[in-house]
Amino acid sequence: MSRFWLWPWLLPLLLVLAGCMTATPVPVPAADRDTIDLSAGWQFRFQDGWTVEQASTAPDPQWQPVSLPHTWNRLGEYRLDRTEVTDNRQGTGWYRRTIDGRALDPAKRHYIEFDAVGNVADVWLNGRPLGRHAGAFTRFRVEFGDALNNDGPNLLIVRADNSDPRPGSATADVIPLLGDFFVHGGIYRPARIVSVPASHIALDDFGGPGLYATTSVAGGDSASVAVVVRLSGAREGQELVVAIADADGRAVARSSVRLAEGQRTVETTLAVSGPRLWDGRSDPHLYAVTATLMRDGAPLDTVRQPLGIRTARFDPDEGFFLNGERLELRGVSRHQDRLGHGWALSPADEEQDMALIAEMGANSVRVAHYPQSDYWFDLADRAGMVVWAEVPFVNKVSFADAPASDALRENARVQMTEMIRQNFNHPSIVTWGIGNEVDIDLAFKRLGPQADARPLLRELNALSHAEDPSRPTVLADCCEATPGDKADYLPVLTGEADLMGYNRYFGWYYGKTADLGPHLDLLHARHPAIPLSVSEYGAGGALTQHSDHPEGRPTNVTGRPQPEEFQAWWHEQSWPQIRKRKYLWGSWIWNMFDFSSRIRREGDAIDINTKGLVSYDRTVKKDTFYYYKAQWSGEPVVHITSRRFDRRTEPGTRIKIYSNAPSVAVTLNDRPLGEAPCIDRVCVMTGIELSPGINAIGARATFGDVAVADRVEWRLVDAGGE
Repeated sequence: MSRFWLWPWLLPLLLVLAGCMTATPVPVPAADRDTIDLSAGWQFRFQDGWTVEQASTAPDPQWQPVSLPHTWNRLGEYRLDRTEVTDNRQGTGWYRRTIDGRALDPAKRHYIEFDAVGNVADVWLNGRPLGRHAGAFTRFRVEFGDALNNDGPNLLIVRADNSDPRPGSATADVIPLLGDFFVHGGIYRPARIVSVPASHIALDDFGGPGLYATTSVAGGDSASVAVVVRLSGAREGQELVVAIADADGRAVARSSVRLAEGQRTVETTLAVSGPRLWDGRSDPHLYAVTATLMRDGAPLDTVRQPLGIRTARFDPDEGFFLNGERLELRGVSRHQDRLGHGWALSPADEEQDMALIAEMGANSVRVAHYPQSDYWFDLADRAGMVVWAEVPFVNKVSFADAPASDALRENARVQMTEMIRQNFNHPSIVTWGIGNEVDIDLAFKRLGPQADARPLLRELNALSHAEDPSRPTVLADCCEATPGDKADYLPVLTGEADLMGYNRYFGWYYGKTADLGPHLDLLHARHPAIPLSVSEYGAGGALTQHSDHPEGRPTNVTGRPQPEEFQAWWHEQSWPQIRKRKYLWGSWIWNMFDFSSRIRREGDAIDINTKGLVSYDRTVKKDTFYYYKAQWSGEPVVHITSRRFDRRTEPGTRIKIYSNAPSVAVTLNDRPLGEAPCIDRVCVMTGIELSPGINAIGARATFGDVAVADRVEWRLVDAGGE
């Protein structure tokens, strides 16, 4: 008789014995860390050329009081020229504040934790350097150590440098070297002091939590959760307890491990029976995994992390599968800035962004082109958004026809490691992005063939797999097989990552809108074994520039005008081509929100990329927002387009409505015009004649027992505007 028939029965027992699990898990006492919020009490001064001694002794009147999060930059205005509101300074900003050492337990170790500082940060305490961090998007910690005075005040100084990257600058070897977005300076995410005992879950782990969980699912009956915990100062006989709780806080699994002196890593596996899966927008169920370091039955240190149990699979012919079911990823890209705030966002700002994305019916977000806040990823976990996270390797590897410098390669590796470890436990993240359009400067001959990004891409790809074997890598390409004269040394990037994304703008920067689908088919035929996606597609749309027949009128893709109606028409032509191609594993609109870019003077704005579906201040949803809401959302939609085109000089017009109803009833000045059929969620009534003065347009549709209506007013004036 074969002995292997016993294995299915022995595996659960072995997992129990390996983890010392109890039959009925019980709650574990927790030791919450001492933290001091550092949002208040800061002084700020933008000052190039200072030394830390000058920053320490400069009198208070030379400083501006600020609170965190803070950036000195304000970029982007809805006008044709900049005003005094704009602050696009790049250079060195200094921050200082005092810390009362008497409030800190002398028996503990104390770290200051910055969630992000743009772009290079240096930190001193009482004039002594604590550390430097290079990279604007990830968390870092520095320990106070013996620089701390426990008997009185301590002067903390932070220098933030967002100098424009160029040879010899502080940012010359810090990715990104270039990008169509502005790197804001400052301590633009929260900061805090974290105090822990000598034995604790490691804080010196690339800004990560020190606790990392990987799930696997065997059918629907059980899940295995492999947990790695990194430790600092562990002592013989201490115990590490790892527990999993459901959304209601009930313990569902528990493991305990006795520690050896100086042990740095613990690996343990827990089993969850009958798991409820994290299932995207339909059911984003979250567990929590907790690691507690114990001594003689008393907790010393505790770390909690989100845990979502799910499977993800990518197929080159059939697309993306979540928990074994095909899921069409309908996504948007998102930059982390907004008008008047820059990168210094509040939790309410982030919540509003996520709510707008969910309202439109999207189920996926590409965070472009850098890691965003831990809170943003928490929101994505809870909203069920499938996320493409991305390291900020953008556009180029060097300033000349040369490979990436050793220092830049090391910086890219560190930023990649930080991104993965800090965000490892977010179930919403299904892929790690290793670069964006890193071939564009070669494509247009701005750099020569020695500035090839592929060697660094291969390093980042291998590093990602080593850090996280459970998630594939992805790369966004700008230029393969697109129209136009390209360098003959342009490398093919498809295949440098597990998955591929194509940033494509047919009918905007090149070609015709109808070219998109055939182009994607060509790439699919050329790379049949690689899962492909459309990582960017979009067109500009100005809020105050309009056209009655946008498809027949030229638009200025890098200047003015950029009619809102053209943006909407462009998406009407592009989305059906993407939707039709089932081999695509996802697509992401560029961009959900207008965002700042110092190279842009386009539409009705300056320093703003106008491709967003929502305005930079989040107050206006463009017509295209409602096109996708009608396409993607289950909510009833009736939206009359061109509502901001409210002063007209031509009486003949058409009425276009976005709706997910079969048809809508249309009125003009309360006079019925009949039913407009909705073809692929676009409902058009032509041959409309406006009267001089105010014209009230109405649209109404019934969804079951609910009637939904919309109304706009257009004024017909003579050609002189009266």
